[in-house]
Formats: sequence, C-alpha cells, structure tokens
Amino acid sequence: MDTADQLASAGTFHVLKLPLGFIRVLEWLFAIFAFATCGGYSGQLRVSVDCMEKARSNLSIGIDFAYPFRLHQVSFEAPACEGIRNERVFLIGDFSSSAEFFVTIAVFAFLYSLMATIVYIFFQNMYRENNRGPLIDFVVTVVFSFMWLVSSSAWAKALSDVKTATDPDEVQFLISACKVQSNKCGSVHGPRWSGLNTSVVFGFLNFVLWAGNIWFVFKETGWHKGASRLADGASEKQAGTFHQQQTYNQGSFDQSGSYNTQGNYDQPSEYSQVGGPTSFSNQM
Repeated sequence: MDTADQLASAGTFHVLKLPLGFIRVLEWLFAIFAFATCGGYSGQLRVSVDCMEKARSNLSIGIDFAYPFRLHQVSFEAPACEGIRNERVFLIGDFSSSAEFFVTIAVFAFLYSLMATIVYIFFQNMYRENNRGPLIDFVVTVVFSFMWLVSSSAWAKALSDVKTATDPDEVQFLISACKVQSNKCGSVHGPRWSGLNTSVVFGFLNFVLWAGNIWFVFKETGWHKGASRLADGASEKQAGTFHQQQTYNQGSFDQSGSYNTQGNYDQPSEYSQVGGPTSFSNQM
C-alpha cells in the first residue's frame, strides 16, 4: 500500500489532461475494442436441404465458424438425398492472414500505449531528459499509424470476402443435393456481422487517433524545439536589424537637419548685401 501511495505521489497525472497523454489513453482503449471485437468473434449460419424423399431431408444444418476465419477447415454434414448417406462439405476460403495481422497490430498497439502512458506519468523527467525518448516515441507513433491504416484496410477487404463465403445462398451451391432440381434448398438464417463491422470501425478510428497524435509527439522532439529556436532567432535578428536601421535613419536625419541649420546661419543675409545702410558721402 505504501509503494502504491509513493508511486501515486511521484506520478505526474496532469499529463493525462494534455493531448499527448489523453490521446494515448484513448489509443489504449480503442485497441482493446479492436482486437476484442475481431478476435472474440464466432458466428453461425443455417441452411436447409429438402430432399424429394422427405425422410432424408435436413431442414436445419448448422455451420459454425470463428476467428481466425480459416473457412476451408470448417465442415458440415449435409444429406446427399441418395440412399441414407451424408456428405461432408467444406467452406471455401482462408482469411486468417488479414484477421491475425489486424489483431496483432491491435495487441501491440495496446501494449505500447499502456507502456507510453506509464512513462508519461511516472518517468516524465527521464522521458524529457534527452531527445532519445521523444524521438523513439515519434517514430513508433508514425509506424503504428501506417500499420493501422494497412491492417484495417486489409481486414475490411477480408471481412467482405468472409461475408460472401458464408452467405447461405452461396453455401447452398457447395451441397451436391442442392444441384438437383428435384431437391429444394434454402437459407434458415445468416451470421450476424455487427461485431466484425465494429472491429473495422475501431480499426480506422485507431488510425485517426495515432495519425493525429503524431503532431503532439513531434512537439516533444528536438527537431521541433530546434526549429522553434531557429525561428525565434530569425525573428529576433530581423527585429534587431529593423531597430538598427531605424536608429541609423534617425541619426542621418539629425545630422542633415543640423547641417542645414548651420548653413542658413553662416550664409550672408540678403539684407546686408542690398538693403544695408551706406555712408553719407556715397549718398551725395
């Protein structure tokens, strides 16, 4: 209990109010939702086979499938409508690579977001001590942003293919008895896709969060701080040059004004040349 109190007192939880820490917490939560909705999915569809001989019909054939969607390994038994035998039918398609890639990115994003949040709270001084911590954080954030975009796009395409492969109307064509016109086949119900649709949404939301957080992580790096110092230095230099030029112009004006004043003072007046008084003899 004392250790927990010490950690709580040493932690800087105000960082969670800043965009950098707050978005990391959202990334952590959204990553959980992404891999939980995809990795925990299981679905079922049901089809019916109504043979011409009713005794051999099966009006409710259940077909179960789940993550990681290796549908080519999913099989079910359907009546052949010839004799008393049943045939084993396999679904078509293997979409495990896209599904597992998506879940893997989600799990690693969850772990990194959790670790980064702990560092922000309890090791903020070490994180800001040199440029290495923010730089690594920036590179990892950029990589995860790209990986979220790729994995979410790939999983969205794979999900579309899974829906097609598990469509009851499409599965009927895999059953031999359904190819005979005298037999009637139909769909009882299809799978529910709300959970997997939600996983795709969370995947793209994670991409938006990670891409948006790139700027806030970049502000912690030396690159941004160096650019800020350079911009401030350029501004100060420009302001100093402007002030120096203004001072020079003012000094030039003062010198010019004094010169003109002195020149007007030393120049003989027109009165002394023309209108000055003359001697009495000259008047005579």
